[in-house]
Amino acid sequence: MELCLHYTKDRDLVQAIWLEIEKKYSGKGRHYHNLFHLESMFRELENVKSHTKDDHAVSFSVFYHDVIYDTSSKSNEEKSASFAVERLQKIELNPDMVSRVEAQILATKSHHKSDDTDTNYLLDADLSILGKDSADYFDYTRKIRKEYALYPDILYKPGRKKVLKHFLELESIFKTEDFRDKYEQQARENLAAELNLL
Repeated sequence: MELCLHYTKDRDLVQAIWLEIEKKYSGKGRHYHNLFHLESMFRELENVKSHTKDDHAVSFSVFYHDVIYDTSSKSNEEKSASFAVERLQKIELNPDMVSRVEAQILATKSHHKSDDTDTNYLLDADLSILGKDSADYFDYTRKIRKEYALYPDILYKPGRKKVLKHFLELESIFKTEDFRDKYEQQARENLAAELNLL
């Protein structure tokens, strides 16, 4: 993780931090929230790099936003944020940046529009799958269903419907103009199509 080398020269520590991230995102049951999801987010953010203020903070937030992922827990974001704080303090990241990363990760829980532009770009990159073509979108829905295999349809479907309706009721799913222009219309079509199948 070259990013860490801006803050520490301890290559062993950097290697340990990266291997830990890799292991977490490659865990059993990570059908969607895996390294490919991170890679997709980085690709999306690369396209809007000129609009973000602190690329390093956003990058750390991407790496850690789903580091703890347990489908039976309601506090994954809080746990992921705490995990990030602990690791980033080890590489002696300045406290302001650590706080920014923590806040950005916590923002992925509710996905509300933020006063912070970088946070909005992070949230939009996280949800960009919603606006992909329908084949990619339905591949994502199958992977999410696998992650929630613990729950029978009688429990899963009402929860999923609630999520889809929540997004469709928003004035705008995406917080930034860049992502709205690119994905909003297709995302609404995808969400409505999935809702009709449930």
